[in-house]
Amino acid sequence: MKILVTGGAGFIGANFVHYVYRERADWQITVLDALTYAGNLANLDGLDENRVKFIKGDICDAETIDPLVKGCDAIVHYAAETHVDNSVQSPWPFVQSNVVGTFQLLEAARKYDKRFHHISTDEVYGDLELDDPKKFSESTPYNPSSPYSATKAGSDHLVYAWIRTFGLQATLSNCSNNYGSYQHVEKFIPRQITEILEGRKPKLYGEGKNVRDWIHAEDHSSGVLTILENGKIGETYLIGANGERNNKDVIQLILKLSGKDIDDFDHINDRPGHDLRYAIDSTKLRQELGWTPKYTDFEQGLKDTIEWYKQNEAWWKPQKADTEAKYREMAK
Repeated sequence: MKILVTGGAGFIGANFVHYVYRERADWQITVLDALTYAGNLANLDGLDENRVKFIKGDICDAETIDPLVKGCDAIVHYAAETHVDNSVQSPWPFVQSNVVGTFQLLEAARKYDKRFHHISTDEVYGDLELDDPKKFSESTPYNPSSPYSATKAGSDHLVYAWIRTFGLQATLSNCSNNYGSYQHVEKFIPRQITEILEGRKPKLYGEGKNVRDWIHAEDHSSGVLTILENGKIGETYLIGANGERNNKDVIQLILKLSGKDIDDFDHINDRPGHDLRYAIDSTKLRQELGWTPKYTDFEQGLKDTIEWYKQNEAWWKPQKADTEAKYREMAK
């Protein structure tokens, strides 16, 4: 199998590349990434260049993607602008990457009749009340809240239209919040970890009641590979590991695992339009395709993640100062 992984130098994409590299020794992997601030070529260190080829390029550039799609058997589309705070400040890059970029890839996949798997998010469904017994499922109506989630919803709908109208051989997956190695320090968990490592207090939006359904990036990767190999064309599968935690509990657990007072954090103004709760029902993926998550102990997974950031200061330090400066500017 020859696969093209878009956004494969970003956090979730790079974890998928490493996972496939280990689990499918006879596969050839081409990574296409624009190396914007969230992409990092160091995320692919240690991989044999004879099996993993890197191309710097933009998914919005049809001339770049055309030969890459032509030469592969399948496209796994991770590339996206993803940070909600950034989408609130500047929505256009999210429209450009998430909608226009997905369109260009779909057209190339249609032209060459290639297998296509589209990575999406649970945020397209909006949010749930804290006491709602329901979780998101494949039949949940779309109700995006932010420019980020709206553009991801738009890209999902493009995929559905290309499946129905053009017969594209595609599947989709919507996943809950990922954590693990290689995640940019603007994101919630690594931001808190690195604030502590630099001797500052972690930052909590509002009262911290917002709930996220956490999944280790390794489990997300195994779910995507399962769908790529065994998923039914035209179907959507939700990937989740029953990891619901509110933000305050996560910060307090990070503090505890870092040997700090669990109440040693700062409250900051809440994010505009902050979704209250996400929760994934992954029954379909588990029952129909036999997938199960491996990293079900969130505390252990978080402990391993903290250790990774401790051991890889040279990886995250260059991002940190600019990220915190950006947050200070947003707070004005």
